[in-house]
Amino acid sequence: MTDGVVVTGFGATTPLGGDAASTWEALLAGRSGVGTTRADWTERFDLPVSISAQLAVEPTEVLPRVQARRMDRCEQVAMVAAKEAWAHAGLGAVPGEDGAAVEAERLAVVIGAGIGGAPTLLAQDDLLEEHGLRKVSPLTVPMLMPNGPAALVSLEYKAKGGVHSPASACATGAEALAWAYKLLRDGEVDVVLAGGAESCIVPITVAGFVQSRTLSTRNDDPERASRPFDTGRDGFVLGEGSGVLVLEREEFAKARGATVHGRLAGIGLTSDAYHITGPDPEGEGQIRAMQKAVAGAGLSASDIAHVNCHATSTVVGDVGEATAVKRAFGDHPVLTAPKSALGHLVGGAGAVEGIIALLTVRDDIVPATLNLTDKDPKVDLDVVAGEPRKMVVDAAVNNSFGFGGHNASLVFTKA
Repeated sequence: MTDGVVVTGFGATTPLGGDAASTWEALLAGRSGVGTTRADWTERFDLPVSISAQLAVEPTEVLPRVQARRMDRCEQVAMVAAKEAWAHAGLGAVPGEDGAAVEAERLAVVIGAGIGGAPTLLAQDDLLEEHGLRKVSPLTVPMLMPNGPAALVSLEYKAKGGVHSPASACATGAEALAWAYKLLRDGEVDVVLAGGAESCIVPITVAGFVQSRTLSTRNDDPERASRPFDTGRDGFVLGEGSGVLVLEREEFAKARGATVHGRLAGIGLTSDAYHITGPDPEGEGQIRAMQKAVAGAGLSASDIAHVNCHATSTVVGDVGEATAVKRAFGDHPVLTAPKSALGHLVGGAGAVEGIIALLTVRDDIVPATLNLTDKDPKVDLDVVAGEPRKMVVDAAVNNSFGFGGHNASLVFTKA
């Protein structure tokens, strides 16, 4: 057993920035990553939603051309975030090379995707139907398989301590961090690259969400479309991106002289067993996830200063989460909802927002929730809006909830 799990590095590529630092800066500045979708298919398929949160920086501007061509876009964003996280953690040479900080057998990768390589599957199927077998890429399966992002990152960094790919819809990124925590807590490895990735802004995904009536249709005002906790909310905005964190056993990080940015102090994973898309209206699973994470961190409800909410801007989900938070912690935590600026990154959301929760604790500042001009009276809690709030945040909870009844809560504390 270890004496703690610490964060020594992180990386991201999001609709707000091509790396973690620019994403954090844009979030604190109150900028939005939502805009009109840069594609012609919204008109071709006559879709009622033409807005999304697309990447601020294309992965092809970061990755070598040959490497990028062999990857689905979901895999590309995972690799971009992983490269930044590895460098940020100061890990240097990969295992097997001179000066490597960690042995291959003591390095693991846990990166998941909620949807994965569906764009590759669709594109290659079109080629098969239109042009025949010879046009189908031999890389089709490695590009579409859900474990592709994790597998490619493990190859990049010669990780032989295990490669894992949770798929739990919108809770995927947070669940990946939770599984990494378990690997480190149990002493199976010393270092884990963990996170989530998603890039599936394509016609069938948008059409499916449209038919389930979960997307905002505020096409004429994209930047104000995602409005968690506001009375005017009408659905979420589909986004893309990835977040990857380097998690280490505390004693290992200390021994190599790593900079510690904070701790992943506790995790809570539960399931609703209620409905394939709808959350339990009583919020029982969400409450248990939060309580398990706090108890695992050795804290009490009164220690949680801040909750980084899943809050997607749906009519039912936002109120349900706020109610669950109040039942779990009381009315003292300060809330925020990053999806107001980022859109919903699906499998990447929990990891990117985990980084945001970590930075909130590290920097003692809570980002504002955009577009919150008329708070729903059913949300009887303090939600930061207008400007970021400077306050002491010794411990924060990051929530991620997914279709299928997945509930994941993480507790971050100071270094």
